[in-house]
Amino acid sequence: MRIGIDARELCGRPTGVGRYLNGLLAEWAVDNRARRHEFVLYAPEALAVTLDARRFATRIVPGPGGTWWEQVRLPAVAAKDHLDVLFAPAYTAPLLRTVATVVVIHDLSFAAHPEWFGVREGVRRRWLSKQSAERAQAVITVSQFSRRELAEQFGVADSKIHVIPHGITPPPVTTSTANDHGKVLYVGSIFNRRRVPDLIRAFAPIARQHPQTSLEIVGDDRTFPHQDLGTFIALEGLTANVRWRKWIADRELGELYGSARAFGFLSEYEGFGLTPLEALAAGVPSVLLDTAVARETCGEAALFVRCGDIAATTRALERLLFDPATRARILEAAPSVLARYSWPRAARETLAVIEGCV
Repeated sequence: MRIGIDARELCGRPTGVGRYLNGLLAEWAVDNRARRHEFVLYAPEALAVTLDARRFATRIVPGPGGTWWEQVRLPAVAAKDHLDVLFAPAYTAPLLRTVATVVVIHDLSFAAHPEWFGVREGVRRRWLSKQSAERAQAVITVSQFSRRELAEQFGVADSKIHVIPHGITPPPVTTSTANDHGKVLYVGSIFNRRRVPDLIRAFAPIARQHPQTSLEIVGDDRTFPHQDLGTFIALEGLTANVRWRKWIADRELGELYGSARAFGFLSEYEGFGLTPLEALAAGVPSVLLDTAVARETCGEAALFVRCGDIAATTRALERLLFDPATRARILEAAPSVLARYSWPRAARETLAVIEGCV
């Protein structure tokens, strides 16, 4: 079987969907069952990850990598490769195609909360994702929460949806004693729904009482309407305690995980929520908003607070930073939670869905 893959998310600096696809490919590279298939990856430029060229042929399809590239240029090139199935890991797929398609829809934030998106972007995302789901032979999502959203928002038949959670691969962690004074970490693209200003506000009283504590924020600002994090940090008088970087390499990220004592992720909407689980795998417990998907994915291995309750968030962060009993309780729950998330299992089940479409 020839399996084509839209690999745009592996270009540049892969995050989110790119890391998800890279996790699958790493397993398919060594899986005996996957060796029965040919994989062809399509991207608008050279990939930012290293793959075995013998296992994964790469076709460079020039273009900006947006909707026109996906809907027009990709199908034209892929048609010459005589694919049996196309795997689209990032919400949408070419609508005019002649091969079976499996599309991965990680969440429906653009349908559930259109106010978080510009008008044109929201309309494009909703229409293309819904059409992609309707025309695909199978839809993969990453949580039971997102399965319900697909059924309710898009009317996708339950029999067509396959729930396959991610695996978890934290960056190589470098253990450090630099966490003695208390470091809080946030990692992830910065959207309005992730309420990073609330995390900054909740951290502020801790920094005032414990001046040597710090908050590290790693993520590109993709907020709409725009939020100026630098202004929030300055208004709270935290320029000496809070550092924000848009992106860092895995090695440095591993050093941050190794020196952090708490992870803050106050997202009110996720399809899955990968970075709190990566933090947990690195031995760093999280404070999360009390949402259905956060409860589903993290179970007892986190502290939960209500949306907008800054004082409660401050207290929860303090417990993770300074209360050994609380930390021990959460970390004791970690192995059973993390056992649910396996890249070999995710790759095996995803490949089975792809095979079943032909």
